[in-house]
Amino acid sequence: MGAEDSPTWGQPWKFDLLVTSSKGSHLELGSHAWPLQQLGTRISISNRAPDTIAGLLDFKPLDPVSDVKVHGFVRSVRSQKRNHFVSLGDGSSLDSLQAVVPADQAEGLTIGTAVRLHGSWVPSQGRGQTHELQVQKTAVLGPSDAKKKYQTPEYLRTMPHLRPRVPFNSVVFRFRSEVMASLTKFFADRSFTQVHTPILTSSDCEGAGEVFHVSPSEDKPSSDSETAAHFFRRPVYATVSAQLHLEALSQALGNVWTLSPTFRAEQSDTPRHLSEFYMLEAEMAFVDDLGPVMDLVEDMLRYISTDLGSSRTTNELLSCEPQRSADLAPVEVVEQRWKGLGIQQWPRITYSEAIKLLEAANVPFTHKPIWGRDLQTEHEKYIAKAVGGGDSPVFVTNYPRDIKAFYMKSDAGTSSSPEPGATVACFDLLVPEFCEIAGGSMREHRLDPLVESMRAHGINSCSSVEDHTAEFQAASNNLDWYLDLRKWGCPPHGGFGLGFDRMISYLSGVQTIRDTTAFPRWYGRCDC
Repeated sequence: MGAEDSPTWGQPWKFDLLVTSSKGSHLELGSHAWPLQQLGTRISISNRAPDTIAGLLDFKPLDPVSDVKVHGFVRSVRSQKRNHFVSLGDGSSLDSLQAVVPADQAEGLTIGTAVRLHGSWVPSQGRGQTHELQVQKTAVLGPSDAKKKYQTPEYLRTMPHLRPRVPFNSVVFRFRSEVMASLTKFFADRSFTQVHTPILTSSDCEGAGEVFHVSPSEDKPSSDSETAAHFFRRPVYATVSAQLHLEALSQALGNVWTLSPTFRAEQSDTPRHLSEFYMLEAEMAFVDDLGPVMDLVEDMLRYISTDLGSSRTTNELLSCEPQRSADLAPVEVVEQRWKGLGIQQWPRITYSEAIKLLEAANVPFTHKPIWGRDLQTEHEKYIAKAVGGGDSPVFVTNYPRDIKAFYMKSDAGTSSSPEPGATVACFDLLVPEFCEIAGGSMREHRLDPLVESMRAHGINSCSSVEDHTAEFQAASNNLDWYLDLRKWGCPPHGGFGLGFDRMISYLSGVQTIRDTTAFPRWYGRCDC
């Protein structure tokens, strides 16, 4: 079809084409062009205006397109005698669409109002936009009495039901969606099975006791001396991790993964902690050492940085807008984080090597680095900078057994140098400035060593549904089923968990994970 055969832009039309040959990268029709995909695929082209504001902003015909309908929320209104200039958003774009509304059609168009506008999409004569909507008809679908006034992020957190309407916040939530889609493709391409694990559990995976107890409202003792009968016949908690259930599923399905909410009853009021947050967890069956597990984490994060590095949403996150909030990390810092994930072969050092590095550092640490104690944030920041050069993430492996969870496999005999004490085959992933973002380990797949490790960590391995005394509840963790897995063909396996909200915070430049989730819950706060 040549330009002389092109249909009229003012009338709607659509073609479905099969690409069989191409002399260029685009198909030109009239005043518009469409990128050609690979040969043998079908493409649909149309002069119909897109349904979203993001699509309209990318839709730039040379001739006016009539009968365009737009839905959205009024972001601002600039009133003149004949026309009102309305900035409209619908959550699909950080940028606003400009609508020119006749004064007699502008009644009720205040900030926050939900509207439907009909008009023509035309090249703009003004500055700041290539096209604008010349409105012929308006309809107020939901009035608003909002006023244009700056609100601090802390104040907006008190209104989580309205906070997503802030343009940058909507970008962050769209970014979450894109990351989830990218992860789904990554794992599907590697034959991982996505599974759903339970929210309610009778097992405390971490064994730390920082759990939310779950019971129905009528589950109360009839007297002070009588213990309540449990709805589930045993104590039940909101899960702190999907790991134990993933281990069971991996022995049936092979490699598995999940992205699910987890809960921690930590009384921590910091920008890095939430009481409800999302964990990305994966489990690999038939792996003999940590190498493949760390490779998977590295490949996954590198894949996200490559897959989404040039997406519209990522570009909006990294835009140097004048109104960019001061509580966001500088654009150049966030750009460097993305580049750092693309570096090949991230450094890997052992915990013991990290301690030696910290001891030799000429830095007055607040907490003295001592073998056998957990690394503090200041230590992790130094390691990320000294080992990773401030750019590359760093794996720290083989932590002391006594400061790690009971299920981690001993690395006795696998370390290249003698350690001051017993260590386990595990890792933490440290990223520059942000510190630990993921952790994983080989799981103890042998029954006797697992029972011994549980005892060493003070965990009672099994439970009886008849025993509900307070003393028993404190000691028992209902892990008999977890031990039972070791009796029925349990292969060597390992996995990892990554704080999804922390990752979103790291890649978006948002300084607190409270602003990476729509309805955050943390110590002292659960507003809606």
